[in-house]
Amino acid sequence: MAGLTEFLRKGDIASSHRPFPRTAATVEMWNETIAALASGQWQLLGLWGEPDRVHMALRDEADEAIAVMTLDCPSRRYPSVGLHHPPALRLERSVRDLFGLEPIGLPDQRGWLDHGNWDIRHPLAARPDATPIDKAYAFLPIEGDGLHQIPVGPVHAGIIEPGHFRFTANGETVVRLEQRLGYVHKGIEGLMAGANLDAAGKLAARTSGDSTVAYGFAFARAVEAALGVEAPPRARHLRALMAELERIANHLGDFGAICNDASFALIQAHCAVLREKVLRTAHASFGHRLMRDRIVPGGVTTDIGSDGITAIRALLADIRAHFPDLVELYDNTASLQDRTVTTGTVKAHLVRQYAPGGYVGRAGGRAFDVRRNLAYAPYDKLDFDVPVLDTGDVNARVWIRIREIEQSLAMIAQLLDSLPQGALRIDLPVAHELCESMALVEGFRGDILVWLRLDAGNRVARCHLRDPSWFQWPLLEAAIEDNIVADFPLCNKSFNCSYSGHDL
Repeated sequence: MAGLTEFLRKGDIASSHRPFPRTAATVEMWNETIAALASGQWQLLGLWGEPDRVHMALRDEADEAIAVMTLDCPSRRYPSVGLHHPPALRLERSVRDLFGLEPIGLPDQRGWLDHGNWDIRHPLAARPDATPIDKAYAFLPIEGDGLHQIPVGPVHAGIIEPGHFRFTANGETVVRLEQRLGYVHKGIEGLMAGANLDAAGKLAARTSGDSTVAYGFAFARAVEAALGVEAPPRARHLRALMAELERIANHLGDFGAICNDASFALIQAHCAVLREKVLRTAHASFGHRLMRDRIVPGGVTTDIGSDGITAIRALLADIRAHFPDLVELYDNTASLQDRTVTTGTVKAHLVRQYAPGGYVGRAGGRAFDVRRNLAYAPYDKLDFDVPVLDTGDVNARVWIRIREIEQSLAMIAQLLDSLPQGALRIDLPVAHELCESMALVEGFRGDILVWLRLDAGNRVARCHLRDPSWFQWPLLEAAIEDNIVADFPLCNKSFNCSYSGHDL
């Protein structure tokens, strides 16, 4: 089959979609795309709906071509992608819940986001249905002697987001894990429709609180691509600076929490101290611990002064002085290695099939990082490595985080050394007709996708946000199989998927 770029020429390519092409596909093209996904020729970056059509975002690994495929659904039906390519299953179930579009041949007919608590069915459809669905949810049945089920959640013992995990076990060994998510569905895509850019940007930045910088960054880049403009150089540097501080804070938190779930609280305590220092430095430099709402379409809202630069340089020195000792302690503690090495392994064929982003993918041999593969400013001028391992276990996901912290420290130093002077923000032009775009930004979990359509006047007509967790949560189900129940918290924390980002 032809490469993605050549294949697109068979359809009607939209002229208003930037920077990646979007083509209106025929049913035959849609089916050919499904075959290419199923064979591993292309990768699925996202799948989302509208009242009368469905879209797929695709990546051709051979030449880094990215494109969006659109299929009109006048009958409100379309050939299921998930029938042949399992990574699309939950996305298609969500599209059906929100828009009422029916994937023909969908293997799993259960709802996903809709738990029967909404006042209406298909709330984003042209004509929502006033009849709510049945709240009952049929988990997969138990089959075999000596098996029992362990239900966990959606309410958990800690202060964490809700999700239900249904374990089927043989003694202490997990035979199957089935997840049910969607408890923190917020209706962000519905709230986006008709919003001005300021309101929409705030919604985007609240999709997943621990990735507020990355989501704000991705939404801003999508707006700028749609309008054909770029943020000023100083703003681009400050955006990356905030993104790398966010990455370090989250990776430190995860490293410590993984060790804590392996009953080694000492590393967790020291990581918590370092993470708190990152957050305090962010507040001193940008006026907010999480740096929320600092990135906006057209630039940034907050500059950094000499005191902030000094504070960040001191932070870098502090982490470099203390972090290596924690890494050495992790590496030389046999009881920790016993818990993390070979535990929760994601098999290589599943990594290839699901194409997960971030540390989940890179721990399993997938060398994809938007900052390098689809480099955007200022990362195209920075010197950094993308760490990759191939064992796919908890230990590998720990080491990817460790190496990424080291790389982020080096990038922040480069950003400070090369920080340009100049404006923080530009005035955005006003669109006089519909314009569309798609942006990808590397968050700490992996690639975040934002697809956007603006009306004339810069109102959001449609916006879809895809969290990396969509392609990571299903792999957690596979990773825990044949492990003991007591290792689930360890595996779960090593993935640290977002509930909120997934549930929208």
